[in-house]
Amino acid sequence: MARTGVLGGSFNPVHYGHLLLADEVLEALGLDRILFVPAGVPPHKSPALLARAEDRFAMVRLATAGHPRFEVSDLELRRAGPSYTVDTLEALGIPRADLFLVVGSETFLDLLSWREPRRIAELAQLVVVPRVGSAFDPDSAAARKIVREVGQEPLIVRATSLPISASDLRRRVREGRSLAFRLPDAVIGYIATRGLYRA
Repeated sequence: MARTGVLGGSFNPVHYGHLLLADEVLEALGLDRILFVPAGVPPHKSPALLARAEDRFAMVRLATAGHPRFEVSDLELRRAGPSYTVDTLEALGIPRADLFLVVGSETFLDLLSWREPRRIAELAQLVVVPRVGSAFDPDSAAARKIVREVGQEPLIVRATSLPISASDLRRRVREGRSLAFRLPDAVIGYIATRGLYRA
């Protein structure tokens, strides 16, 4: 079975921060592939701010096309209702020894608000990537509480964290500003052609 890292998110839009993080985690953990899973209906995001799921999926496919070990799954787009990570990990059917769920440190500290966090930890090994400049401490009371609740110690991977945010990219589109060097040219072209994030 291929050692698989799962990187979920709204990818609204996908950018070089996501891609570099995925490549570094792949290398650090000796994975066979990173599976990008764009959320169909992210339960923690306002639908008003989101591009259509089909557009976000298309942008991730364009962004990852040149990498031999990046793959994109439409699993959450094909499933009705909110996109819960626990359902996605169940559906993948990959043994826990070969399955790694990649999350940022802020997301990890929010894990207990997710659906069935203990089940998530039973299905996949948790990989936490601290954001550069964040004060994430794996020995803090908040982090230890999550470890106790889910019954699993996370793997910490110190990957490069680019200071690029999707909300800033959306604002740049609205203001007619440059997106160059922040996301792949194919994605910039797609955003322009589809008229995304204008309003």
